[in-house]
Amino acid sequence: MAKSKVYEAAAAKIDRDKFYSSTEAVGLAKETGSKKFDSTVEVALKLAVDPRKADQMVRGTVILPHGTGKTARVIVFATGPAAEAALAAGADEVGGAELIEKVAGGYTAFDSAVSTPELMGQVGRLGKVLGPRGLMPNPKTGTVTPNPAKAVEEIKGGKIEFRVDKHANVHFVVGKASFTAEQLDENFTAALEEIVRLKPSSAKGRYIQKGAISTTFGPGIPLDVNALA
Repeated sequence: MAKSKVYEAAAAKIDRDKFYSSTEAVGLAKETGSKKFDSTVEVALKLAVDPRKADQMVRGTVILPHGTGKTARVIVFATGPAAEAALAAGADEVGGAELIEKVAGGYTAFDSAVSTPELMGQVGRLGKVLGPRGLMPNPKTGTVTPNPAKAVEEIKGGKIEFRVDKHANVHFVVGKASFTAEQLDENFTAALEEIVRLKPSSAKGRYIQKGAISTTFGPGIPLDVNALA
């Protein structure tokens, strides 16, 4: 498939024989992002782990210091005072059985789902709807909690989740092209530090093998992994 002239012009700014520091890469990402809309800046890392092994599954969350540039839509499975608190914290939709039925029917117009522990028995049957989209509430990421209001505040404030896929890649957002280079670099550093902290003790060799930063529809900018970890 032929690339557009805009893509080719952006790609021409990237030296394919060079690996960039994160500071250089986010600067280039701002240059190569679309001029028609505010592109999302994303990172992809290839890790030296075997996701088939439970002790090498890298998964976690981090609150980006400058947020993602997008206000996440959050739904909460809760009833009673917890539901009222979640609504007060800014949840977009809150409910018990009726919200569970709505999602079971295919409703997925949200970015994150939070649940109180007592409703997880019912929410668990939404695996086929939420699982493939990475939206299933999970205690490991703080989205199964007796305090859903706090979870909503964190997600709305720039909390992101990351999880290594079956090919040992991990993808995450670090902001928008309209952010300053410093903001993007600080967000990237915060996420990277958490991913490095979660390095499995059984992982051997160089932990981060490859990396790239890119914008929506933009070319990948190769990262100097020697400077990452």
